[in-house]
Amino acid sequence: MGIDATDEAVDLEKHRRELTGHCYRMLGSAFEAEDAVQETMVRAWRGLSSFEGRSSVRSWLYRIATNICLDMAGAGQRRARPMDLTSPGTPLSAVDSGLPEATWVGPMPDGRLLAADPADAVVDRESIRLAFIAALQRLPAKQRAVLILRDVLAWSAAETAELLGLSVAAANSALQRARATLGSAAPHPEPDAKALDAAELRLLDQYLDAFERFDIPALTGLLHEDAILNMPPLQLWLQGSDNLRAWWQGTGGVCRGSRLLPVRVNGGLGFAQYHDGGAKPWSIQVLETSAGRIDAITYFLDTERLFPLFGMAATYAENDD
Repeated sequence: MGIDATDEAVDLEKHRRELTGHCYRMLGSAFEAEDAVQETMVRAWRGLSSFEGRSSVRSWLYRIATNICLDMAGAGQRRARPMDLTSPGTPLSAVDSGLPEATWVGPMPDGRLLAADPADAVVDRESIRLAFIAALQRLPAKQRAVLILRDVLAWSAAETAELLGLSVAAANSALQRARATLGSAAPHPEPDAKALDAAELRLLDQYLDAFERFDIPALTGLLHEDAILNMPPLQLWLQGSDNLRAWWQGTGGVCRGSRLLPVRVNGGLGFAQYHDGGAKPWSIQVLETSAGRIDAITYFLDTERLFPLFGMAATYAENDD
């Protein structure tokens, strides 16, 4: 006995946001995640008439989406960050020509992922942090799926095993191996979301002011001593506040005169960076923070695809239109 497609169409769309989050965690790319969700909706729509209702529509959609992601993840290399592939460079290192987009973990706008309920959004925010998404990509695809279903979505061992076509013992074993690989990388929601937001916003304001003035001492003062700077699709990355200071004083001085607009990205802080006083897109910046300072800054340079994804205009001034 199937479901009437007309009655169920709206209900399918209600699941799009959470399915996008699931597929993003699985694939590490906003663009691949949206492709996977669209394919999920197409397959679900075609299969509604034969859906027998032995599980909820939500579980059924997750089964379809997870299988699509497993096929996509198995077809190519695991996405990574520059620090996963090479040793750190120096402020004098030559800038490389970069690697294809499919190499890299990419950013995702919060608006495409986070739940409307603030209580749910706390958990969602922690599980889409860039560092956690990158850590997930180190896992084999099926272990990745098990860990996401169990530790992020809080599915039971039996539900997870059924979705993946595993025995409960096999699902539990895969979860143990995944947890061992990730160690402390699993998301731990902050107990006070409001306090977290206030601290992040203060740091956002300080960084924006220092960067637009290109006040390098002030920028460096916002960093942890072992802070990282990386710039996908470039392989070059730097570590240490002294190296970042020297980079900004040298090659990175190209950013002088930039204008920044705040964006909500990967559950935290970010900016759309415009070059030449706001004349052209330069990067989507993602800041990773802890204890009131910056752990990592990622400049995502694929502006041709990322600025439309984040709803940003072609020049700084046009965002006011």
